[in-house]
Amino acid sequence: MITWEEAIENYSMYLTLERSLSVHSVAAYLNDIRKLARFCMQDTPPVLPTELTYPVLNLHLSALRDAGISARTQARNVSSLKSFFKYLVYDEKLRVNPAANLDAPKSPKMLPSVLTVDEIEAMLRAIDLDKSEGQRDRAIIETLYSCGLRVSELCNLKLSNINFRMGFVKVEGKGNKERLVPIGTKAKEEIRGYMKTSRERLLKGRGEDIVFLNRFGRKLSRVAVFNIIKQATLKAGINKVISPHTLRHSFASHLVNGGANIRAVQDMLGHKSILTTEIYTHLDNAFLRDTLVNYHPRSRKKG
Repeated sequence: MITWEEAIENYSMYLTLERSLSVHSVAAYLNDIRKLARFCMQDTPPVLPTELTYPVLNLHLSALRDAGISARTQARNVSSLKSFFKYLVYDEKLRVNPAANLDAPKSPKMLPSVLTVDEIEAMLRAIDLDKSEGQRDRAIIETLYSCGLRVSELCNLKLSNINFRMGFVKVEGKGNKERLVPIGTKAKEEIRGYMKTSRERLLKGRGEDIVFLNRFGRKLSRVAVFNIIKQATLKAGINKVISPHTLRHSFASHLVNGGANIRAVQDMLGHKSILTTEIYTHLDNAFLRDTLVNYHPRSRKKG
């Protein structure tokens, strides 16, 4: 037999040393397991970790639901329980994982934060072109928004994969899968401007196929791109939590709300499943109102 205190201490070491989880992740896992321990210690005699059964775990989760915790937190608790008992099986304290068949509640889909066109224009205007890397930063924002790239795809973008004449970029996405994405006029202008100014200075005479470079003439990091977006957001006075991925969300949302074919948007984003892309079919109230005013025969504006 193993006590709750011993099991939790050993599990903590496993998460830290073998799974190399962060301090915050370990704390979250342990907090969930301690809640289970307190629930089990209420019984007489107390239920030990190796005595737990599927019905008892379900009772614990029911108690959490009755306490009013969110579906997201419930799902995290299920994940913690599965991990904890999987560890006990791994450590040969149990033969069967009693949490293996627990079902997590489905968390409601969170709609991604998006920027308006005016906010994106404000970010571009906020870039100081008098600074040596200003044109590069404008090109980065424009490319993220115009092509819907992931930040890793932007950092790995090669000059040899941009066809300015045809208006396409070849993107190396997840799993090394390649896709062709159209590139708009504005993005082409910004990249060309960057190539003639900032990029030549950053290269320092070196040959490099990667488009966006740091001050050492090497590939820009994802953290650097995040900081560029963050600074532009602050200078533009935008009161939203923004990341490079927000520009990708904005690209997709603006296309779908503008009437673009969802399959075409799926291809441009490189989504494996259409279900992932369908989150962008949400329409804001202004778009719905304008649609009614412009197209319904009883609401159409008089010319």
